[in-house]
Amino acid sequence: MAAQKASSRFMVCFAGQRAFSRTQGAASPVSAEQLAEKLRAQKREQEKPVKELPKDPVRRRVRELTELTRQLQRVHPNVMAKALKKGVLFQNSEIVVINKPYGLPVHGGPKVKTCITDVLPTLAKMLYGMKAEPLHLCHRLDKETTGVMVLARDQDIAHKVQELFKTRQVEKKYWAVCVGHPKPTEGLVDIPIVEKEVESHQSHFKMALAPNYYMSHEDGKTFKVRQHRDAHSAVTRYRVLSSCSSCSFLELHPITGVKHQLRVHMAFGLGCPILGDHKYSHWNKLAPQKLPQSALKRLGLEQVKARYLPLHLHAYTLILPEINGSGEKKIHLVCKPPLFFSRSLKRLKLEFPESEK
Repeated sequence: MAAQKASSRFMVCFAGQRAFSRTQGAASPVSAEQLAEKLRAQKREQEKPVKELPKDPVRRRVRELTELTRQLQRVHPNVMAKALKKGVLFQNSEIVVINKPYGLPVHGGPKVKTCITDVLPTLAKMLYGMKAEPLHLCHRLDKETTGVMVLARDQDIAHKVQELFKTRQVEKKYWAVCVGHPKPTEGLVDIPIVEKEVESHQSHFKMALAPNYYMSHEDGKTFKVRQHRDAHSAVTRYRVLSSCSSCSFLELHPITGVKHQLRVHMAFGLGCPILGDHKYSHWNKLAPQKLPQSALKRLGLEQVKARYLPLHLHAYTLILPEINGSGEKKIHLVCKPPLFFSRSLKRLKLEFPESEK
């Protein structure tokens, strides 16, 4: 009888343990085959040869940037939020302004594991406490573009800031290193832009120019053409700040906000693609940017390594009217360029404006 009672107590205890383990979401048992495969994978990872770092500082920096971009896609959202918190440039009761790092996409996508949108709730809690409302996007920057980015503390403010961008009340200025020399050295590019499919052995889509006027190759006369129905008006002011034998340092002021506007106007409008812009350096193919020998020499690179050059486009200043004010007062936001950008300027012997030194 005692043995039966002990046995029943054991069964109750065991059943209780199993029920508890199920409520805690315990993992299913790992088979011997799965465990063996896991151990083999760990061993293969340990046996991988360690890549020797290049002795040349430029090549070493290029590899570091490439690895950083990969790591950004694998990093935990909390770690990403901490990094963005350190880069906060300005904050008040309405907006938070961050320094967007290189290689971090704003929105998610098929191959995107981590993006700024995903970490906005965590960033808000780190800044304002656990009950804080998630921050909201007000505009976007390309994955490879760095610099000033505005976030709103609630949805109403986000709509107001988006309206300011839409009605062109926000003044944005970018810095870019371009391959070649724009002529004239200061001017305005006013050419509509449309998205087109590039028909080649590697079919893909790109933003392209859709000009309203064409020039005849025979007699040099210009004639107006019918505007593409999907084209968007695109206007960019530009000014050369400094130049060397093969590259130029430009200030870009987009009047409109079309996707990839600055990159398309520089590459196809002025014939001076932005350094590191492998997408728009060629029209009919996807290939690394072809750089002049003098630029390669100053950067300390070989052409085969040019594919790793980052896009040298930085949103360095943004002037925003007060959101709930009369509009007379302005918020001036400034962001220093990343280290790779400054180093490239130094190697190419391009100089910052006197006001920025």
